Amino acid sequence: MKELILQTSNDWLGLILRLTAGCIMLPHGLQKAFGFFGGFGFKATMAYFTDSMQLPWLIAFLVILIEVIAPLGLIVGVLSRVWALSIVVVMVGAIATTNARHGLFMNWFGTQDGEGYEYHLLMIGICLSVVIAGSGKLSIDRLLQ
Repeated sequence: MKELILQTSNDWLGLILRLTAGCIMLPHGLQKAFGFFGGFGFKATMAYFTDSMQLPWLIAFLVILIEVIAPLGLIVGVLSRVWALSIVVVMVGAIATTNARHGLFMNWFGTQDGEGYEYHLLMIGICLSVVIAGSGKLSIDRLLQ
């Protein structure tokens, strides 16, 4: 099992994919957890997830936790497959609960009721690629294998 999770080659692909996913997802997590980058912070995000979206508090908490911890794990390359898969789960959940009804495209011109799911599909594709390829160069996973 350890080999399945940590095995990676010394290539650039894993590095580029995990840095891309981590650097894109981290600001979203920091918005939810700490209110950075114009976000609402932990308390307001938990209230929105549990009150407005009717998510169980544990799911709401895990979404916030994953959106902060998973990108950090990807950036340093530790347990990248696990963290990438957790982001896939969050993105699928976001599509199912919020974005599917708005169609594919983001709300570039403010004419839709909400955001589409194109961003989510990109993150799913990138993260599934990390699951397949592993962490690549400059990763803690390479040191642990």
